[in-house]
Amino acid sequence: MAKKWDINKVRNIGISAHIDSGKTTLTERILFYTGRIHAIHEVRGKDGVGATMDSMELERERGITIQSAATNVTWKDIEINIIDTPGHVDFTVEVERALRVLDGAILVLCGVSGVQSQSITVDRQMRRYKVPRMAFINKLDRAGANPFRVLQALREKLRHNAALMQIPIGAEDKLEGVVDLVTMKAVYFRGDNGENLEITDIPADLQDDAKKYRSELIGKAADFDDALAEKYLMEEEPTQEELMAAIRKGTLSLDLTPVFMGSAYKNKGVQLLLDGVESYLPSPAEMKYEGLDLDNNEEPVALKADSEAPTVALAFKLEDGRFGQLTYMRVYQGTLKKGDFITNVTNGKKVKIPRLVHMHADSMQDIEQARAGDIAALFGIDCASGDTFTDGTKNIAMTSMFVPDPVISLAVAPKDKSQADNFSKALQKFRKEDPTFRVHRDEESNETIISGMGELHLEVYIERMKREFKVDVVSGQPQVAYRETITKATPFDYTHKKQTGGSGQFAKVMGEFEPLEVADKTYEFVNKIVGGKIPREYIPAVDKGFVEQMTKGLLIGAPIVGVKATLVDGAYHDVDSSEMAFRICAMTAFREAYHAASPAVLEPIMKLEVQAPEEFQGNVMGQINQRRGMINGTQTQEGFVVVEAQVPFSEMFGYSTELRSATQGKGEFTMEFSHYAQAPRNVQEELVKEYQKKRAEENK
Repeated sequence: MAKKWDINKVRNIGISAHIDSGKTTLTERILFYTGRIHAIHEVRGKDGVGATMDSMELERERGITIQSAATNVTWKDIEINIIDTPGHVDFTVEVERALRVLDGAILVLCGVSGVQSQSITVDRQMRRYKVPRMAFINKLDRAGANPFRVLQALREKLRHNAALMQIPIGAEDKLEGVVDLVTMKAVYFRGDNGENLEITDIPADLQDDAKKYRSELIGKAADFDDALAEKYLMEEEPTQEELMAAIRKGTLSLDLTPVFMGSAYKNKGVQLLLDGVESYLPSPAEMKYEGLDLDNNEEPVALKADSEAPTVALAFKLEDGRFGQLTYMRVYQGTLKKGDFITNVTNGKKVKIPRLVHMHADSMQDIEQARAGDIAALFGIDCASGDTFTDGTKNIAMTSMFVPDPVISLAVAPKDKSQADNFSKALQKFRKEDPTFRVHRDEESNETIISGMGELHLEVYIERMKREFKVDVVSGQPQVAYRETITKATPFDYTHKKQTGGSGQFAKVMGEFEPLEVADKTYEFVNKIVGGKIPREYIPAVDKGFVEQMTKGLLIGAPIVGVKATLVDGAYHDVDSSEMAFRICAMTAFREAYHAASPAVLEPIMKLEVQAPEEFQGNVMGQINQRRGMINGTQTQEGFVVVEAQVPFSEMFGYSTELRSATQGKGEFTMEFSHYAQAPRNVQEELVKEYQKKRAEENK
């Protein structure tokens, strides 16, 4: 008999972390302990199988996670939907889209390296989507592991109100188990795979530490429960239930982060983490979600996790599988049933649900229905990532997720003309799957340009074209996504007159362009026309003309950003003025004023974090300086130096090879986009010269 559905027994969680903190290994253990798999495979295992969740051939070869994989497990009596997300910043959208639909998350931290640059990024993403989280300090079996140092970093670097739920028994290769500070018992993980838990009294030498950290835990939990606070002040012992309820309350309000620890690789601590998911992370019923009512000026409406309510579901991820397009859906309210008709709010199309499955990495099990709070996958539905589906009774859309802009572009073409069909199919597919992967044709050079979040991002897609679509790709030099801007205020005054038999064209605009102070705004239009100098219906045409002219700058052909255009005065003609006339007038006015506004080139600046053995510190810093980098800080721990710097993206090509040779293969780095900054004069002159040369060649 199928067990009764209870939304309070459902958890939708994600596992995210910095590269190589052991996310996928942790997920593999969770699958094993929940009976989903019967043998453990390692990410870079010798058995050639690879981790269950890294189902893509490429992932197994490189030992990294590229796509977030979903699975569904049962632990004790709760159902957990888990999404294992990539750690590489190049696949950051996979993390964004997972957090968008999850109710809780586990932030995995390495017991040796602690909080790294990517941990900071995923933490920022969790805050953006207000996702309650727990932390798991992993790899405590490794030399130099120190959970207390990681706790400190959690508090200082990420500003978490972090509370230890456990302390380790033994350290590094002597790690035996943990002391549970809630039950005040020692837990050892026995058996070949740590599946047998032995619960005993706390070893004598850890009694004092356990008392100290338990008292700290109660102190932190007391902030969320008055009765507990009273007991804490009176120095009375709270009951286990009272303590757990207060920790849960703090976690759900995002004001407390319970910290668990262990070593997934050595099978220690994972079961207690699963207990923590049950005890402290929210069920879908406890989360507040909003949709936008499209029939009512996009007013926010609260969604309730009720299976009887009108259906609202979000397609958050697409995959082209062996059986056609697979669409991952999160059901926010209502129920999706096999055979039902649902409506895509984005395009108004009605579609029938032919098949509904629960995913387990790349295998699946058919289900009849998915209720509010569930995550399921549908076959045979054509849609894009981020589309909302309803049962047709309500016109509600979910807010879209944050998609960062690409920082690198490559010109690509199939090696063989006969592969052109497959080439365009592949690009179509990847573009649908991944909102950060952009494709466009360059009108001047007639080349196909792909853009993405980094070298690795584009490299993986080129490799996937070869494997999945049998297309050999030739690619040009990587192009950096430069921008142009203006640096001083400049007036504009232009009259557009054209007289050719019949009605002519007339428009006049006057005003000022000035640099925008706000860094993340690209353009602002202010209309100060009074007394009908320009009729109201032509004002949008002026705005449109400016925007159109800003798509391509006159210095190096890059998009123009950071401009405020104020329209102050103008003139029109009763017969000869038109929207088109004003648009052309605005475009020419912008072009004419542009050079007087001291235009400058902006280049993308990356946040770089390099880790290498201390003896190579000089080499590492020297390399960064050579690449016009600015070093923000260095730290040394356990014989390793961590250098944080900001470096122009254009200087980072080929860096990985150089870093390896300068550190005997022991250095590693991560980088992510930070901001745009003005390029130095010599760099700008070089870019302008190159652009002019390219234009001259094309004009020949």
